Amino acid sequence: MLNNFFIEEHVKNALQEDIGFGDITTDYLTNEEDRMSCVLNTRVDGIFCGKNVFEMVFKVLSPSINIKFYFKDGDVIKKGDKIADIEGPARYILMGERTALNYAQRMSGIATETNKYQKAVGEYEARIVDTRKTTPGFRAFEKYSVKAGGGSLHRFNLSDCAMIKDNHIKYAGSLTKAVEKLRKHISHAHKIEVECDTIEQVKEAVNCGADIIMLDNMSLDTMRECVKLINGKAIVEASGNVNLNTVHDIAATGVDIISSSAIVAKAPTLDLGLDM
Repeated sequence: MLNNFFIEEHVKNALQEDIGFGDITTDYLTNEEDRMSCVLNTRVDGIFCGKNVFEMVFKVLSPSINIKFYFKDGDVIKKGDKIADIEGPARYILMGERTALNYAQRMSGIATETNKYQKAVGEYEARIVDTRKTTPGFRAFEKYSVKAGGGSLHRFNLSDCAMIKDNHIKYAGSLTKAVEKLRKHISHAHKIEVECDTIEQVKEAVNCGADIIMLDNMSLDTMRECVKLINGKAIVEASGNVNLNTVHDIAATGVDIISSSAIVAKAPTLDLGLDM
């Protein structure tokens, strides 16, 4: 998902945004030949993510910067752990510090939050997945972080899967008409998902052969009834009112997938620091 040329291009834009026409603090406090060493530490427990992106920030600034990591993406980190040693030209380490931390803190925060949700599912087999409620321009990094935290991915963009929502149904005239029209045009490799608010819609979605049926903002009892009704004829996704207090009970209804925007949109950044 995150290949090096994609990372490099994104990092260059981020550095340009931050450095502007020059780092007037670092440029005047350091000489080109000055070198320094520092350590990437974690100040809280969590899941580390963003290794290659963190490294790319410094690689773009100077190939003379050396980084030794002690953790990889998806690893559990504990408060006080040393994640990496960094050594190289002081000017470029200081110049890239904030940008590198921004990536790693954001990505580690999402991985950590996702891990909490997946663990909260407990003994059930439901998978936690993300949504398209992501930061513009940062989606690939956020979805990568979900995977690193033990979660799974929903569609990456609108071309991955046909998802029929309430406005699509109203526009098409009915749920069945929407599914039938899409079947005529989309590739055999694409699935059709239907968002359902009622048991009646679920019955219609089953009858017209939807591949994935989303149970949107339903009560636990209604979800259980719908899972029995669908009876393996489609993948069942639960969405709406998903949080750490509700996710275990939702998983207990027998759904296959639980989608939540909170694992990305409400994930706090993880407190990491670059210390001399």
